[in-house]
Amino acid sequence: MSNANARIHEFVFRGVLADESLDRAGRKNGINYTGPTDEQIADTLSLNALPNDLVAKAKAMSAVYTAVAAFENSVRELISGVLLESVGDTWWGNAVSQKVRDRAEKRKDDEDKIRWHTNRGQHPIYYTTMADLVNIMRNNWEAFEPYAQSIDWVASIFDGVERSRNVIMHSGTLEPGDIERLGIFIRDWIKQVGV
Repeated sequence: MSNANARIHEFVFRGVLADESLDRAGRKNGINYTGPTDEQIADTLSLNALPNDLVAKAKAMSAVYTAVAAFENSVRELISGVLLESVGDTWWGNAVSQKVRDRAEKRKDDEDKIRWHTNRGQHPIYYTTMADLVNIMRNNWEAFEPYAQSIDWVASIFDGVERSRNVIMHSGTLEPGDIERLGIFIRDWIKQVGV
């Protein structure tokens, strides 16, 4: 593949990944979203029966959750795409350490046993942690080096995002400075990596 074709392929691929991440995060611009509205979800969950102050705090964090979820899944899709292109269809078995595969596949197997509940995804990469994602990139750095300046920079971005992620995912509320910092991490990632 020529350099120009590779850049076009990379540009298109990143666009597809961004679209999928936005859709997965609940994009509401009418593109590919046919699920229930916010109001329908609120009614289904009896949101109006919960304490107003707690609902207000949670709603304030909903945009943060959206950003973190879209970021995390876009990283998974970047990794999947880069390794699919550089290693081929067997990338999960050949480019991911046994330890990461075992942890992810155990999480997936545990969720698959609960058939009455939606699981995270079909591919084991959706069962990885942020630390696992850094590990995958570190072990395949040659494939990811064109996207990021260094693996240490990647690890620092992921660590910063994960700190905020853990607060949000465990029903906490971030302070404005934390939200600003998270935004900087995400913007820096997008500027460097492109998705």
